[in-house]
Amino acid sequence: MTVPWPTQLAVPQRLSPGDAIAIVSPSWGGPSVFPHRYEAGLACLRARFGFEIVEMPHARADADWLAANPMARAEDIMAAFADPRIKGVFASIGGDDAISLEPFLDLSVLSDNPKPLIGYSDTTAIHFACLKAGVQSLYGPSIMSGFAENCGISPTTEMSFRAVAMDGSAHRLPWSTEGWTDQLLDWADPGNQSRPRARQPSSGPRVLRGSGTVSGRLIGGCFEVLEMLKATPWWPPLDYWNGAVLFLESSEEAPAADHIRRWMRNFAAQGVLDRINAILLSRPAGMDGEGRAAQERAVLAALDERGLKTLPVVGNLDFGHTDPIVTLPYGGTARIDCDTAEIWLS
Repeated sequence: MTVPWPTQLAVPQRLSPGDAIAIVSPSWGGPSVFPHRYEAGLACLRARFGFEIVEMPHARADADWLAANPMARAEDIMAAFADPRIKGVFASIGGDDAISLEPFLDLSVLSDNPKPLIGYSDTTAIHFACLKAGVQSLYGPSIMSGFAENCGISPTTEMSFRAVAMDGSAHRLPWSTEGWTDQLLDWADPGNQSRPRARQPSSGPRVLRGSGTVSGRLIGGCFEVLEMLKATPWWPPLDYWNGAVLFLESSEEAPAADHIRRWMRNFAAQGVLDRINAILLSRPAGMDGEGRAAQERAVLAALDERGLKTLPVVGNLDFGHTDPIVTLPYGGTARIDCDTAEIWLS
């Protein structure tokens, strides 16, 4: 059905210990491939946060079957939103085809039953569905990545999730003072679950350009998934981007800088870059320091081409495919102080 783009977003009730939360697999069927990793994430949600776990019918479905049945994935999401006992909906893991749910997901079910959807990466597509349904969601860790971090959830991941998903109060966006990691330890080896990943020190948020203070509504997600969303029914109209803060991160596939620049040129050609107030960039995974710097330069070069040489840009943030994974209130407000490199969320 056709759902008009909302002018205001419903802010779902925050989560509390004892709440029932639904687990869905909107993308890849990772729980069936690495069940020990999935179980580690569920154990974290029970022990650290006190949630009651409700697995939707296809959360553990065979990965190949799940890939061939996007309708079943959409039905799980709608059932989770429609169930009054469920207080939050958590993605098990990302993938690369959540956009295939678009023909099957009835957005009126989401808008009639607002509750927080939590996930990142390919779950970007479902966040845009929530946006069109008029429901604020949470761009944050998934069950198998973040909540199931080796040797336990990272302190920054936990602190940020609690602040956004459970407390709901205005706060400064934290950064990885415990160090960050994108080290690959094979999930196929259950023994790796008890091996900590090697961490590198972080210098915190870095202002790449801009001055003063700006604010706006948070819209964005994973670069590669945004490319799949453009021009679909879930893509916002141009005026919806007015005054937004565009947040961007790339997957562990580590797209080259020239791809980033071309994708940014598309945002420019649409007119999106002319309307936003700022850009937030997550630290890229799967590349060395020069690769990360090249990705930042590609974003700035695309802005220069558009004549946007003073648009504020802040990089080296933790909302992407490195760990820790902070939580952003999707559709909430970010206030950026370019002089202190502080970002406040509300």
